[in-house]
Amino acid sequence: MQFSRLIFSALCGWGLVACGQSSGPSVSSLAEAAKPASAASASAAPTHQIGLVMKTLTNPFFIEMEKGARKAEKDLGVTLIVKTAAQETSIEQQIQLVNDLIAARVEAIIIAPGDSQSLVPILKKAADAGIRIVNIDNRLDPEALKRAGLGSVPFVSVDNEAGAYKAGKFLANPVTKPTQAAILEGIRSADNARQRMEGAKRALTENKHIQLVASETANWKIDEAYAVSKALFKKHPDVQLLFAANDMMAMGAIKYLQESGKTAVRVVGYDALAEAITEIRSGHMAATVDQQAAEQGYQGVALALRLIQGKEVPAATLVDTRLVTASSLP
Repeated sequence: MQFSRLIFSALCGWGLVACGQSSGPSVSSLAEAAKPASAASASAAPTHQIGLVMKTLTNPFFIEMEKGARKAEKDLGVTLIVKTAAQETSIEQQIQLVNDLIAARVEAIIIAPGDSQSLVPILKKAADAGIRIVNIDNRLDPEALKRAGLGSVPFVSVDNEAGAYKAGKFLANPVTKPTQAAILEGIRSADNARQRMEGAKRALTENKHIQLVASETANWKIDEAYAVSKALFKKHPDVQLLFAANDMMAMGAIKYLQESGKTAVRVVGYDALAEAITEIRSGHMAATVDQQAAEQGYQGVALALRLIQGKEVPAATLVDTRLVTASSLP
């Protein structure tokens, strides 16, 4: 659909708000935050080559993630090789990109995997070649890692279940009479998509007045969310609350709702893209969740360097989230 190209152009121009380019960590972790080396000490050390594999650059979230990683590259004195797939569903392409980085003999690979299981075998190949692995954004499946003999892989992200729960509660709290709700899920084989669905579902169903009538995947995509929303609202025309597991899907849904005159439906998203902030200001969107994409990118590079240097790193580094609403905006 043509509107996705227009939205993407606007998104690329605006970028992501409230993600604060890091001069160092601003996180909570299960152990301790990664402590980047000073720029002075990094500049005196040999340059280390680190690969960053992301899902796509068609989603501005990953554009901001790269910005944070590039800042860490400069601050820490490493060489960053960035690889991106064409779409968030391009899993086979991500596998090939990891294979390319193995051939390039990088010292570490940071990956935001499109799928929580399918990337594990190629990452095991990388680890067997002596390459350190850091997992960001979407968590690799622990059981798949165990079966592959890969062991623990340091992870940088947010508590997706908790972030989605915040957004779901924001939708649910004002409801005092029977109301139908629906969820637009991300890629179902991705752990972060599952967590966001579960967090939103928990929040919505805690309110006895809310009936969750549909939970459908739109695979993170604007156009697919438009089509899924069209079918969903045809089947369930009385839905008044909609949680979308990312802002791209939220905007696809909003496009359909605006065209069909269903302007009373309250929509929340996830990612705090600039376009989503614009929709919140205009009253078309109720809220979104800021998960600091740039900080995740920065922390991934910081952890990769520490692994290369033989230092200990925390098993999980969790970047803070915040709910963005009209009342929280300046």
